[in-house]
Amino acid sequence: MGKLKRKDYQARLEPLQLELAAMARWLRHRGKRLVVLFEGRDTAGKGGAIGAIAEHLNPRQCRVVALPKPGERESTQWYFQRYVPHLPAAGEIVLFDRSWYNRAGVERVMGYATSGQVDLFLRQAPLFERMLVEDGVLLFKYWLCCDQAKQEQRFAERLEDSLKRWKLSPVDLEARQRYADYTRAREAMLRATHTPYAPWTLVDFNDQKRGRLTLIRDLLDRLPDTELPPQEIGLEPLPGKPHKERYRVLEPIPAWDGAAG
Repeated sequence: MGKLKRKDYQARLEPLQLELAAMARWLRHRGKRLVVLFEGRDTAGKGGAIGAIAEHLNPRQCRVVALPKPGERESTQWYFQRYVPHLPAAGEIVLFDRSWYNRAGVERVMGYATSGQVDLFLRQAPLFERMLVEDGVLLFKYWLCCDQAKQEQRFAERLEDSLKRWKLSPVDLEARQRYADYTRAREAMLRATHTPYAPWTLVDFNDQKRGRLTLIRDLLDRLPDTELPPQEIGLEPLPGKPHKERYRVLEPIPAWDGAAG
């Protein structure tokens, strides 16, 4: 299957985003809570997938959560505690750009967590997720897959692109040498936390555009029929001639024309 061209990608993405908008209306109408976890190797494409989902959704309804490493106080708490405040209320969507599974991935591979802490996490994660699901949370867990050659290509692109350079960190560069270690950590995580009530779904992201479409289609197909008619809103004619903007205190700054200087 060849790489998907941008024009074809946009043509396939638009109807999916319309379905996502309908899904958001359904969630609000039904008072449902949706949590989607995005996990995967560095450069896999988590941010792009999240962006494709959230692009046309109300940011008051749909939140992206990407937590930094735990602070000194947080590191003494129950591991799941820092994630709980970010869970959704009725009608809300939360997209986790990495999640509590940091402990089974980067923390395990890079030695930030002890083997005892990792083992405890792998025992507790299914219990934590069972509580969420039993309480009515719609929980979806995605792992984005990419080969090492593709990962290397994307690392090089980030290094050369000033707009993507911020995505590179010393941890990322060290992770390059631990591809196999991350594979072993992922497999151990899947064995312990792939459950009937909170299963994992792996999606091939060697072609990120095709991967986004596949993930969104899967998410939509696993929800009930979410089709609800949009709220009827009428735009009555204005009573008079439209007003122009008028300024008394300050004027808008001059428009930038792109010229140098």
